[in-house]
Amino acid sequence: MSSENTMDDEDTLKILIATDVHLGYLEKDAIRGNDSYNTLNEILNYAKTNQVDFILLGGDLFHENKPSRRCLHSCITMLRQYCMGDSPIQFNILSDQTINFNTTKFPWVNYQDENLNISIPVFSIHGNHDDPTGAEGLCALDLLGAAGLVNHFGHSHSVERIEISPILMQKGNTKLALYGLGSIPDERLYRMFVNNQVTMLRPKEDQDEWFNLFAIHQNRSKHGPTNYIPEQFLDDFLDLVVWGHEHECLITPTRNEQQLFYVTQPGSSVATSLSPGEATKKHIGLLRVKGRKMNLQKIPLKTVRQFFIQDVVLADYQDLFTPDTPQVTKKVENLCYAKVTEMLEEAERERLGCPHTPEKPLIRLRVDYSGGFETFNTSRFSQKFVDRVANPKDLIHFLRRREQKEDIKDEVNVDYGKLVKPTAVEGLRVEDLVKQYFEATEQTVQLSLLTEQGMGKAIQEFVDKDEKDAIQELIAYQLEKTQRHLQARGVTTEQDIDTEVKRFRDSKKNTTEEEKEIREVINRAKAHRLQRGVEPGDLDIAEELADVNMDSDEGSDPFPAPTRGRGRGGRGRGSRGGRGRGAATSEPKTASRGRSQKSSTTTQSKSIMQAFQAPSQRSSWTGATTSYKAEEFFIHPQVTIEDSDEDLPITKAIHPPPRAASASLSSLPKYSSQSHSQSSRGVTFDSDDDDDEDNPFKGPSHRSRR
Repeated sequence: MSSENTMDDEDTLKILIATDVHLGYLEKDAIRGNDSYNTLNEILNYAKTNQVDFILLGGDLFHENKPSRRCLHSCITMLRQYCMGDSPIQFNILSDQTINFNTTKFPWVNYQDENLNISIPVFSIHGNHDDPTGAEGLCALDLLGAAGLVNHFGHSHSVERIEISPILMQKGNTKLALYGLGSIPDERLYRMFVNNQVTMLRPKEDQDEWFNLFAIHQNRSKHGPTNYIPEQFLDDFLDLVVWGHEHECLITPTRNEQQLFYVTQPGSSVATSLSPGEATKKHIGLLRVKGRKMNLQKIPLKTVRQFFIQDVVLADYQDLFTPDTPQVTKKVENLCYAKVTEMLEEAERERLGCPHTPEKPLIRLRVDYSGGFETFNTSRFSQKFVDRVANPKDLIHFLRRREQKEDIKDEVNVDYGKLVKPTAVEGLRVEDLVKQYFEATEQTVQLSLLTEQGMGKAIQEFVDKDEKDAIQELIAYQLEKTQRHLQARGVTTEQDIDTEVKRFRDSKKNTTEEEKEIREVINRAKAHRLQRGVEPGDLDIAEELADVNMDSDEGSDPFPAPTRGRGRGGRGRGSRGGRGRGAATSEPKTASRGRSQKSSTTTQSKSIMQAFQAPSQRSSWTGATTSYKAEEFFIHPQVTIEDSDEDLPITKAIHPPPRAASASLSSLPKYSSQSHSQSSRGVTFDSDDDDDEDNPFKGPSHRSRR
């Protein structure tokens, strides 16, 4: 790129990239309630100022699965303010839009709707916070899609096979294939990749001319054997992967040397946990694509609240105090006071000249008191900074290192107090906690009918998405299915029943059949809720989050608070007041709810033998699962991209778009996720960092596939 105007012309696609906005996070907090709204306003303002062709969101636009009225109203208002207007759209959609936008009754891109006047289209996949729920499989993005404000894509309807069909765009001579895959449970998606059940479709014609961009919302870092998606699982024909869900901002693209594509991780735009990854400065990206060349410019966000975190190991300060020092607790408190004051002074220096940055920063001091030290009163300590920090209630976090296990020679006299230490654990999900509980518990209280995965998923649906019938339906469904199995096998004695039930249960563990059963149970629970007349939008879950501390310390807090789902007010569950559980909520109670709970109690109290003698007559409801398949579609690219570190001006072409030509999917062959090709590619990146000498993407270089 020899001149500054090489990229900004009628052939250049300009895309604003952001992920994990978490709109509505802590919206009832007096200090932090407007943080997510201010940042979304800043992001959309950047899009309008830079005159981008479209905005790409990588999931978790909303923090709650059922956003509050205030949250939806603010989102709709900002989208209408910044994304509607008379500016012409400079690119065309060539693919079959009925396949690309298969979650709406208006299966076409919003700017082609004759009743709407869109100047900046927004394309978004769903995340794990705003994922589809209910019998209809709808999410908050579908509400915005029906209003014509957002183009929701990347929703897979099948649990057996995933076919990712790209949105094919063209601006001038530049062709872009935009792939998207909304959030799917990591274990399930991992297994589907291993079993070759994920297919990415590619254009048949001119396959070498397409720039392939993929938006995904999954775990990138490894949280377990299969609780993440390795980059090596993705197809090697991709050019750039936009990775959502991970909150640490690693927006500078990194090259995967095995698959030879680049990965950018924009991170979240609001800190939803007090962990080190959230302390990284927040950015969004301005991506320019021209032919097979790309250029990514980092844009720092100025409305994000500052966050500073520091670790203190008391054992490292032996020159100041030891556990036996007189008044050691007071000296430890003075040390912590000095550390917090240092972080506040640093925050004040950084905030100079930034009028849009919130005044009160987030401060977290993690204190390791291993070695015999005692904790002090954190509430009293926090009062000293109540007017200076945004999170006075969780300013200090005490933790201990895990003690190393010694060789156990005497199996009788084991010091369990030494072996089992209270230690910080990473932010686990509900199903992970359920699985850990049953792995560690005694044999006498193990599950005999249900699987750990099924129970964990049902509890997660109950906690996160307020599906009150999920656990009851799981028990009833598994009981009914086990009864039919025992009848088919002709088992009659109690001992044989126990053995056969255990064998039947173990045969389904970690299989596709188990996934199907869990999905059917959840659909049945949702259907029963709808039959009672309780719609998903009828319960304003956000009203219950007033007094709940939503912060967690990923990797530190022993029991991190959930970042989504139901919250309980101060007078709800566990209070001693006269109103009892749920008194702080305004949830309507229907007459059928009491009967449902009574039925649940009866079902759970039955033994397997009794249930076998009196099988349930309950009718089975099966949710319809539709598999959307594209026609024969897709193949492989050769890439040659020049590198450059020159900054490029931002201009807007004003040529009216030509009439969109429709590319038939029937002319395109199917492409498996497991093939590889030989091609060469290069990239150029703009960065606001000063350490250019350490940036591998600066300066000319020509990389080729080997």
